[in-house]
Amino acid sequence: MSNFLFKHLERYKSILFFCIAFVIISLITRCILFFSIFAEISTPLLAILKVIILGIFFDVVTFSYIIIPLSLFIFFIPNKLYNHKSFSYIIKSTYFFFLTLITFNGFSEYLFFDEFGVRYNFIAVDYLVYTNEVVNNILESYPMIKISGLILLISLMFFLLTQHYFNSLKKEKILLRKKITGFLIILLLPVLSYFTISDNMSEISYNKYENNLIKNGIHSLFSAFINNKLDYKDFYLTLDEKKIKTKIKNLYDIRNYQNNLKHKIFRKIKKSGIEQKYNVILITVESLSSDFLGAFGNKQNLTPNLDKIAEKSIFFTNFYATGTRTVRGLEAISLSFPPTPGRSIIKRPNNENMLSSIGKIFQQKGYQNKYIYGGHGYFDNMNYFFENNGFSIVDRTDMSNDEITFSTAWGVCDENLFDRAIKECDKSYKKHQPFFNLIMTTSNHRPYKYPDLRIDIKSGTGREGAVKYTDYAIGKFINSSKRKKWFKNTIFIIVADHCASSAGREELNVKKYHIPFMIYAPGILHPEVITKLCSQIDVAPTILDIMNWSYNSYFFGKSIFKMNRNEERAFIANYQKLGLLKNKELIVLSPQKESNLYAVDLKNYFIKQNNNFQLKKNMEELAICYYQTAYDLFREHESK
Repeated sequence: MSNFLFKHLERYKSILFFCIAFVIISLITRCILFFSIFAEISTPLLAILKVIILGIFFDVVTFSYIIIPLSLFIFFIPNKLYNHKSFSYIIKSTYFFFLTLITFNGFSEYLFFDEFGVRYNFIAVDYLVYTNEVVNNILESYPMIKISGLILLISLMFFLLTQHYFNSLKKEKILLRKKITGFLIILLLPVLSYFTISDNMSEISYNKYENNLIKNGIHSLFSAFINNKLDYKDFYLTLDEKKIKTKIKNLYDIRNYQNNLKHKIFRKIKKSGIEQKYNVILITVESLSSDFLGAFGNKQNLTPNLDKIAEKSIFFTNFYATGTRTVRGLEAISLSFPPTPGRSIIKRPNNENMLSSIGKIFQQKGYQNKYIYGGHGYFDNMNYFFENNGFSIVDRTDMSNDEITFSTAWGVCDENLFDRAIKECDKSYKKHQPFFNLIMTTSNHRPYKYPDLRIDIKSGTGREGAVKYTDYAIGKFINSSKRKKWFKNTIFIIVADHCASSAGREELNVKKYHIPFMIYAPGILHPEVITKLCSQIDVAPTILDIMNWSYNSYFFGKSIFKMNRNEERAFIANYQKLGLLKNKELIVLSPQKESNLYAVDLKNYFIKQNNNFQLKKNMEELAICYYQTAYDLFREHESK
């Protein structure tokens, strides 16, 4: 058998050298990433052994796919060229190009891991689509000339140390039959890998950093691409439809419920008294973790303006983001929808005229709605979604050169954005139309650059400066608004889209979802601190409660003002893990129809696994009820 393999695989021997180089560079990358989060590893020696041994396994699995183009390349080279001395230059040039690519990937993985705390995932997949913003952001954020030079230098050094191995390749005339047989034997490896190995097989530890380091970044990238849209019922735990209908009826007190009604969550919200016509300005702030605010204990004085606003606002201190991306925050805020696995609804096809849309409700009440964004709204499909769900669009393309004093790849600076927002408010006011403006900021984003002489932190030096600049811009916006005639009749809502980072040792790091939410309306609302557990899906019904509006609701959220103790809960998720936080317990639904229950200390954010069977079952059923209903509702809308 070994003699048979040797005869048929001799021509493909050079692939082994490629494989060894790939594994070595991947191992070096893995070790660098390991030591970058060393403090998060509880048992370093055991962890490094697991990470190295299982990591090499995943590297070989990943290389099994790279084998396909390499094998085809060697297969199609004719015997005459293969045995000619020029082939040595061809294979070595290919090898050097390969080394450069995987070294470049190693640097890319480090930068991605440093930013997000994970290997490549669905974020990387999305970034491949929006190359203009991403490439420009990279050029603005990193010294790419120096990095490129270092990549070439490392690749050249590795090449010079290893290229002599190609001199051992045997030159011989080989029959086509042997070439085909050898290729088919090699092809078995990627075929077996595809059908037997998945990215989730790396999840063997409670510490999610260890699981991430075991993975290979390239393998994770393609896995994320394949799983970008997950069918809930194929991958997650489910419940009987009748049981879900009964639970939904009780959860939302649906008294006008009909058994033949497809949309299980539909109900009519009825209010007595006068409906209000307040203007609403909803500011969604990029990556504003609660950790940055002095109101939550930060001592760096990064948010002096927001801290003052919080004191004069209805301030929600136990509020959580539903996801880790801007589109997840916008989805939850505008649709009052829990996160569904895979891509956000904003990025999916057939998301027009959603049943559950705050934009449509305001539009029906005679409001002029605008989505105001400092970047290009085609990014993440934002313009299309909002245009087809009750808003008109104002983005960077609508701003003249005179309006833009500073910008990055992601958009104009927040000052420019808010200046334009005031103009849009003025336009609506002059037309005697109430307005609802949803503003999305961009300055708190790498490369963290902003106009000079605004704050006491130099531009481009890090996240803290970007946070303080955004705070400065919001303070300036509020002060400018106070001079406007529409100010006294306007409600200002400030909420983050998500936290600055979401990675951690746990499946879902609860602390990394804690964000600020405040409603500022002097003369309309009295300041108050509300400690109820709630999340972004509760923003829309809370706003509509303030307006005292009656409306048809498909919302999963509830007015936070009306929540009783038993109704408090928060939804947190990434693109695969779906979490429900309630009564200091977190249930996490995972693909492969699994779930885990954790006890959570919301004060110190300590989390540990809870093996209480009955409690797990109750929490599991509740989470399934919400998430399966959300999935069914969107599928019903999608199929129309």
